[in-house]
Amino acid sequence: MAKISKKTSQNENLSHVAWHFPPVVAVLGHVDHGKTSLLDAIRKTNVVAREHGGITQGIGASSVEIVIEGIKKRITFIDTPGHEAFTQMRGRGIQVADIGLLIVSLVDGVMPQTKESIEILKKAQIPFIVVLTKADISDKQEEKVKGQLVKEGVMLEGYGGDVPVISVSSKTNTNIRELLELISLVFDMKQKPILDNKLKGVVIEARLDEKSGPRATVVIKSGVLKVRQEIECNEIKARVRTIINDKGVHLDEVTVGEAVEVLGFEKVPSVGEIVVARGEAVNKAVSEVVSSSAPVHAQFRSGQESMPMPEDFLNEKEMPTLSIVLCADNQGSLEAIVKSLPEEINIALQKTGDITTTDILLAKSINAIVLGFNTKIRPEIVNFATQEKVLAKNYKIIYELISEVKDVLEGKQLALVEEIYGRAKILASFPFEKTKVLGIKVLEGRVARGDRVRLIRKEEILGESTINSVRAGKDVVSKIGEGQEGGVILSPFLDFTIGDMLICHG
Repeated sequence: MAKISKKTSQNENLSHVAWHFPPVVAVLGHVDHGKTSLLDAIRKTNVVAREHGGITQGIGASSVEIVIEGIKKRITFIDTPGHEAFTQMRGRGIQVADIGLLIVSLVDGVMPQTKESIEILKKAQIPFIVVLTKADISDKQEEKVKGQLVKEGVMLEGYGGDVPVISVSSKTNTNIRELLELISLVFDMKQKPILDNKLKGVVIEARLDEKSGPRATVVIKSGVLKVRQEIECNEIKARVRTIINDKGVHLDEVTVGEAVEVLGFEKVPSVGEIVVARGEAVNKAVSEVVSSSAPVHAQFRSGQESMPMPEDFLNEKEMPTLSIVLCADNQGSLEAIVKSLPEEINIALQKTGDITTTDILLAKSINAIVLGFNTKIRPEIVNFATQEKVLAKNYKIIYELISEVKDVLEGKQLALVEEIYGRAKILASFPFEKTKVLGIKVLEGRVARGDRVRLIRKEEILGESTINSVRAGKDVVSKIGEGQEGGVILSPFLDFTIGDMLICHG
């Protein structure tokens, strides 16, 4: 962890120690151009903290350490999502970053989200590096892609400009270390002296955890954040209870360039808000730079669920096409989804946290559906929703949620209908060729070949798959019913354990 020297006075100019602070790097680009693979490759190339392997805490940011010319340096990456629905999040993410990485596939070239990312980088007015991915693929078109970037106003080195460009392969680790060295070089050349020693951080992620309460990922831009420190964020107060980094390590304090998850807020703060020491006024100019737009209005702020009355959402003269109760894993996701939904959608309630019985009851009272993004739906909540005839569906990919909602608006009502066919418990595991057979007992309904299946451990959804084969003893059958035992093979395979549950659904 980077720390300010004890010999440094709080009133001294801190520019002479600024090089100790890690650059904050935002990764932008078109979906499927290799951002996630690149971050994975970077973490695996981490020469100092190799034992960590990869990110273990989903805090929206991660960091690596690398030795350059005998000096240990750290780089913090903001894991910005790639789909167009996250434009607002990417915009805010880049505004807290020191450097941007524009990820472009050497196979696909410049795409719509590439252009969008270029505009965000230009508006942010920070240095950025063009990273050309998939360099190991034979049909790459490097010169063509560079020409497309120049046409979009990205003045690359070698083409009359000063924007660095590097080709990498996450699959073969080609130029991964060289990219880290380039990031360090650009930061050393472009960084501005740190003149402010007062605490100032930016919330890049926030969510409500049902066990630990509000949690917020904060990037420190100046000063030091310590455990037990009194802080505030747009009038939301906190006494820092816990500071956790992306490796799950609990820290006593962090300083400039670090991204950590902070526990202790009395309410869930909004993405883009400024964190300061209690009693320190937020400089308006800084606030406007970091958060370019007002935070999304959320009816679920304090962490306490409220039951809005149906008449608050219904208008006899102008009935909405579709009403939804929206639950997301964190404030950033919630804001991005709200901004991407069609205008015809009536959002009866938007909140962070898991889907609860209160959400089901609200949806029933106003004839709405319940949609979750990266949330948990406990089995008893699924049963309750079925009894109340309320559709409750969870998504892992945001554009699938948006797409299905649009389908409903176009009259394709079946797109969101989900019927539970059966529930089974995994009792055993048997090796079979290159996969494993799940030994199960059907607790309710039936389990059949071709069923879509959801793997659940305790209250967490681990993945979705399809039943490829069903056996009763040694016989291959089409299905097994309630109370029966048998074996199933999933395709694709899901990493299960004894005691997990399978939910078969349509």
